[in-house]
Amino acid sequence: MTETPKTALILVDVINSFFEPGHPNYYTGVQDVLPALRTLREAARASGAIVVHAAEKHRAHFHDFEWGKLPVHHLADAHDAAFFEDFAPEGDNETLVYKRRFSAFFATDLALFLHEQGVKRVVIGGVKTNVCIRATAQDAFASGFEPIVPREATNSNRPHLAEASLEDIDRYMGRVVTLDEAVGMLS
Repeated sequence: MTETPKTALILVDVINSFFEPGHPNYYTGVQDVLPALRTLREAARASGAIVVHAAEKHRAHFHDFEWGKLPVHHLADAHDAAFFEDFAPEGDNETLVYKRRFSAFFATDLALFLHEQGVKRVVIGGVKTNVCIRATAQDAFASGFEPIVPREATNSNRPHLAEASLEDIDRYMGRVVTLDEAVGMLS
């Protein structure tokens, strides 16, 4: 019998900037992922699986290389960088990783932390499929984790790029699954 790999949930950028209307990163349809993200989080909490809240945050008053491509955003302590509604970390099995680039793994201690916890597989949900989700899945794979992306738990304002990203994730890095399959992996 094959041992079931230890699985963690990574929630990417579930912050006001994307989910509150009026912010530059908000887009129509983004709220469609919220029920799936809540379902994944509840499954992880019920089973005691690790939940990682990965949120982009930049230093105020300091230059950031990202500003060359994107407007200034997600500054520490700014409202747009705060967790959306009930998505802040809570409980002993939840942790927070601040990121300054698209990937939750790049220049953070996430891979080290997950390896220390014996995690082999990560379920990744949040926004946007073609940017932060894809980058996180790619770096998860490069760091020795099996990335799992539930289709219902991510989307983008550029659907054609989201579909291409999901195809690449499924073909080259990990698996794209249904929400029910991902819940089963976290249970």
